[in-house]
Amino acid sequence: MKRVVIPELLDNDCGTPAEVAAALSDLRNINRWFGGIAATQSMIAQVARKRGARSLSLLEVAAGAGYVPHAACARMRKLGVRLQVTLLDRAHSHLKNSSGNGSLAVAGDALALPFADASFDLVSSCLFAHHLEPRELVQFVNEGLRVGRTAVIINDLVRDPIHLALVYASLALYRSRFNRHDAPASVRRAYTIKEMNQMLGQTTAASVEIERCPVFRMGAIAWKSQNDV
Repeated sequence: MKRVVIPELLDNDCGTPAEVAAALSDLRNINRWFGGIAATQSMIAQVARKRGARSLSLLEVAAGAGYVPHAACARMRKLGVRLQVTLLDRAHSHLKNSSGNGSLAVAGDALALPFADASFDLVSSCLFAHHLEPRELVQFVNEGLRVGRTAVIINDLVRDPIHLALVYASLALYRSRFNRHDAPASVRRAYTIKEMNQMLGQTTAASVEIERCPVFRMGAIAWKSQNDV
């Protein structure tokens, strides 16, 4: 199945506030029902175990209101690991619903992160990588490794014809016309695990781990060399 780049409606800042709210509500349900939160939590837990950490600072890129990192934060708290979350998105308007969760929220460019070197333990993204072209993805990960002390974690879709068929079969679950368009567009635009591994191999990561997660998700960890910290 060839990768096809189809513009997504939610990216274009079009639609009424009610339409955008419905689309974001759908995305929360998608991440809750189909493994989005679980994939991020699993990677954070893996990093915490490997580093023996009970507290981690995390920058979530393309965060919106930050539903996934905060849901993962609540789950990790039950495991005895505390997360301090900072949200970054390209527009202040995307962050407007994040003020009640206690996180710092910053508008900025994912390809030129507005933070000093080694500012966070982890840099994370969920359903963002497929929006980037290969050169941009390498640039984003390198930026994440610059501002992160430990790793960049990527939670994203896997491009697969069966996945696409399942998305079309589940379109009735979406309230938003945005997501009825964007959901299949996202699968067509996503990468395979092999492609992701090849791209991450071009970054400054010391090592890369990728696993297939439930319901056609992938979890990728690009580890930073501790000699660079």
